[in-house]
Amino acid sequence: MAIPGVRRLDHIGFTVPDLEQASRFLVDVLGCEYLFPMGPFRDDGDWMRRHLNVHPRAVMEQLRFFRCGDQAVFEVFQYRAPDQNPVLPANSDHGGHHVALYVDDLDLAVKYLREQGVTVLGEPTASTGPGEGNRWIYFLAPWGMQFELVSYPNGKAFFRDRPLDHH
Repeated sequence: MAIPGVRRLDHIGFTVPDLEQASRFLVDVLGCEYLFPMGPFRDDGDWMRRHLNVHPRAVMEQLRFFRCGDQAVFEVFQYRAPDQNPVLPANSDHGGHHVALYVDDLDLAVKYLREQGVTVLGEPTASTGPGEGNRWIYFLAPWGMQFELVSYPNGKAFFRDRPLDHH
């Protein structure tokens, strides 16, 4: 079973502490295209809790949309809320996450990130087993959010052994 009509990922939304800083990083370092802003949004009732699962007095100060490459769209929020938690979850925490970007040449991309002063975690890792053929590495946005670069120019073992069924 699946959600009727589901076709693909549409966008990834995340909240940042400083939308200007995030915009500079996304555009100037990652090469995203800035699309458009929206907001602010606030409500005196309980709309924010019912629709967004945030504190009813939360204010979504602004959100901005960015396109990264030919597919990924980021919806980036800056909120102010009475119960806001400024601590980012680790990958091992419930709700932990990262955003993975595909690159053609992992080594060239890592060199570029380091030249830009981006914190890169360790050295590229080659996957084994079903992920064989993939190399990856994590890096951090200026506000600490985890991103990943992945590259598998010759495919991954899992997909070579099990082609995607388009039906």
